Amino acid sequence: MKLSSPLANSLLFALLVLIMAGSAFGAGYLFRAHQSPSADFPLLGEAYQIVQNHGLKELPASPALQYGMIRGMLQAYDDPFTVFVEPVQHELESNALQGSFGGIGVELSTDAEGYVVLFPFPSGTAIEAGVQDGDRLLQVDDTPIPPGMPVSDVQSAIRGPVGETVALLIARPPDYQTQIIKIKRREVALPTVTRRLDLSDARVGILNINLIAATTASELQDAVYDLQSKGASYFVLDLRDNPGGLLDAGVDVARLFLTEGEIITRQYRGQEAETYAVDQPGPLAELPLVVVVNHGCASAAEIIAGALQARGRARLVGAPTFGKDSIQLVFTLSDQSSLHITAAQWWVPGLQYEISANGLQPDIQVEPPANADAGDTTLQAAVQAVLELAP
Repeated sequence: MKLSSPLANSLLFALLVLIMAGSAFGAGYLFRAHQSPSADFPLLGEAYQIVQNHGLKELPASPALQYGMIRGMLQAYDDPFTVFVEPVQHELESNALQGSFGGIGVELSTDAEGYVVLFPFPSGTAIEAGVQDGDRLLQVDDTPIPPGMPVSDVQSAIRGPVGETVALLIARPPDYQTQIIKIKRREVALPTVTRRLDLSDARVGILNINLIAATTASELQDAVYDLQSKGASYFVLDLRDNPGGLLDAGVDVARLFLTEGEIITRQYRGQEAETYAVDQPGPLAELPLVVVVNHGCASAAEIIAGALQARGRARLVGAPTFGKDSIQLVFTLSDQSSLHITAAQWWVPGLQYEISANGLQPDIQVEPPANADAGDTTLQAAVQAVLELAP
């Protein structure tokens, strides 16, 4: 999970500790220490010379030696969210954050019987090929998709090289007649917000945010208006496994649902604390809402959930969140590796407990089912909770 400043061009999506930042000084120093030991760190210079002159094995070539030195420095720094990322991994994570991959443009979910079901994006080859909301996925090419198969494994089966064709065997409700749909993969821009009507009650709109980006607030408004046009009156905001994103964007999302009050306070080292508050009632402030969270919900996603809980705006359903109340900055070094260092801390005014201790605590705690065939029991509990808000 990560929070980032506008200076950062990339955030790390795959890491549960997204958004962290650092200083190029450390890497620059270590490079100089490798070339000619610095007088500022005489022990490092001595150790380097001893290993170089007397070691049986040769020292690793640059940049491996420098990378090892940087990691040693960060280990001594002793902050779990301050990390060094090598160039290849940094590029992969940046690409993942940009959200482009070879796919067909669908969101995957599971129904009450554990089947994987498809919800095509408004623009994508899946909807163009005829995939409809709620289609059960039974097979991808030669790979069967049985009930209970992990969604991540299904995603891997569907994705592949741009331009190649994938064959899906689907079963369409209500009679679940099967058919094969062939779809050509193309580069898919993954939105930060996806939406659908609940399969069990079409009055409920499900809003899923997978990353907190600059466009998330506007995407969320559009998603709500679209679902309202289809008959939804009650909404579930699903933040599970959302690692975070931009702090300012998280504040903007919280503002959509609030009429007044403080959202978060943040403080950088040596600076005065700064509080973000609601300027005017948000356009979604009257929307019947519950929020779904779990341990994978972190950072900017926790800002949204924590602010809505502290202001009494929405109940949290699910499991305790990750508990990351720090802010990181991301700096790309000269070889396209990156250094990420914790730079500030944030907290939610009015919240009656510390997030960093055990994460956000749900108002309605739901344990994940032992049997995958039980379906998404947490989402089912959230739908039930939001329907209780009916007049």
